[in-house]
Amino acid sequence: MTADRIDIISAQLRKLQEAADQTATPAKAPAASDSFGKVLQDRVAQASGVKFSAHALGRLQSRGIQLSQESLVRIGSAVERAEAKGARESLLVMDDLALIVSIANRTVITVMDGASMRENVFTNIDSAVFV
Repeated sequence: MTADRIDIISAQLRKLQEAADQTATPAKAPAASDSFGKVLQDRVAQASGVKFSAHALGRLQSRGIQLSQESLVRIGSAVERAEAKGARESLLVMDDLALIVSIANRTVITVMDGASMRENVFTNIDSAVFV
C-alpha cells in the first residue's frame, strides 16, 4: 500500500470512530428511587440527625410508609435517649411502626409497619425505646 492510501484509510477510520462515539448509548440516568432516596435522606438528616440505610428506604417505599416531620423529630429524640443510656442497637416502637436503629451510627437499619411486625422476633438489639 502506498502512503496516500494509508492516509485515506486512516482518515476514514477516524470518521467512523467519531460517528460511533457520537451515537454511543449515553449512561443511564439515576433511577427515580435513587432521587427519592437522596431527597428523603437529606430531609431526614435535617429534621432528626438520623440517617436511613438503603434497606430502610426501600422498606419505607415498598410498604407505603410516610414519616411526617414530627415523626422524624420523635425518632431523633428517641435515638438521643437511647444513646444517653449507652445503647448500641435499639428497637424503636412508635405508633404502629417498629424501627431497628444503629445508635452509634445514628442510622435506621429497617422499618416495619404493624402488619409486618406481628409474630416477628427481633434479634441483635440491646434496648427498646417506646416513642
